[in-house]
Amino acid sequence: MELVPFDQQDFKPAEKSETLGRLAVHVAEIFNWWISCVQTERLDFEHFEPHVVNSTEELLAYFDALLLEASQALESVADDEWSKKWSMTYGDELLFSLPKLQVARVFCMNHLVHHRAQLGVYLRILNVSIPATYGPSADDEQVILIQAM
Repeated sequence: MELVPFDQQDFKPAEKSETLGRLAVHVAEIFNWWISCVQTERLDFEHFEPHVVNSTEELLAYFDALLLEASQALESVADDEWSKKWSMTYGDELLFSLPKLQVARVFCMNHLVHHRAQLGVYLRILNVSIPATYGPSADDEQVILIQAM
């Protein structure tokens, strides 16, 4: 998140793609879904307004606050809460309804992984060095090869 160049927040790799700035905020706001999943019975997007962020500092503050709140919510949820149904709606339209455990794993976690990967592609296209995640990134490998020589 700290690598997102907000001077290029309107960048889109394709016409149908989301902007870099909006995608970065979306990655952060996904943590709100875990909070909603364990503390409520549904999330209604009818009047959803995305959080406005105009700088890397604002993005990091928003991300850190949501991450902390989500961590606290997940640590305090009772085991029996996970079997209860949770729904995503748009006003009166039911988008889906699943047990909370399934929502947390399939919807929240997979959604986060998907958009984090997209964000990495955006940054790569913008020639931003990508840090290692599960091992060296292509950028890290260059450093490792030079050091090995």
